[in-house]
Amino acid sequence: MTFDPESLGRTRSDLAAALRDERRRAGLTQTTLARRCNMSQTKISNIESGKIAPTIVDVELILETLGAQGSVATDILALARSAHTEWQDGWASQRRGLDKKQNELARLEAVTTEFRFFLPTMITGLLATPDYVRASLSRSSGDIAKVIAKKIERQRVLMDSSKSFTFLLTEQAVRWPLVPPLAMALQLDRLASLSRIPHLRLGVIPLGLPGPVDETPLSVFTVYDRRLVQVETHTGALILRDHKDVAAYREDFERYEAHAVWGDDCRELLGEWAGRFTRQRQ
Repeated sequence: MTFDPESLGRTRSDLAAALRDERRRAGLTQTTLARRCNMSQTKISNIESGKIAPTIVDVELILETLGAQGSVATDILALARSAHTEWQDGWASQRRGLDKKQNELARLEAVTTEFRFFLPTMITGLLATPDYVRASLSRSSGDIAKVIAKKIERQRVLMDSSKSFTFLLTEQAVRWPLVPPLAMALQLDRLASLSRIPHLRLGVIPLGLPGPVDETPLSVFTVYDRRLVQVETHTGALILRDHKDVAAYREDFERYEAHAVWGDDCRELLGEWAGRFTRQRQ
């Protein structure tokens, strides 16, 4: 589901029309514009017909070539960003069936080779035990058993050695007691075990260590290669495809990554916390 045009900009077709109109105002043919931009005429045609969404760099180059300035250039660049942004409504996903969302994620995971997960609030389904997955869906409707099964099935992607995974969690996310103490201990043991997979890195940002001082981690986000970023909110997910947005989130990830503990140090922390949960049950 794309953003409402009234609130967050117009669609790809509006961007196509705006670029087409600006080219005509400049008195250039598609062939001439393509040559001056070092693009193919086919690409310019596909952009102006809305078949493809140009990158921000493409749009900047086209606008510079056309001599567009001021509010016209600003408005068209805003359209370009909107064309690369999508809102996935959580309530709409509930109505369609959360199992369909799992299918979409599985398809995305199949074509991705490098994953970065920033998890400040809770443990993601790819790392979760069945008990944890079930608890995370306690407020969801529909066929929850089917959704749980699909979430567990998606975990097989972690065994694909052609892919690389980096999971970065805060201490709060790891220790949030979503399930009873013994189940939490088992969940933390699973994290420690998964961290030993050669192509999977798992780090934790402890509360006792200083973190980045320039901003606070607020949102869960996942970076898929350099293709897109999914930013999760309480009511849905924001999908960003523009390369500048993707690069910005990759930079954020690297900044937080530097404040995490990894490897044996991470597993030692997880073991300590798992032991505390075990003792709570006694």
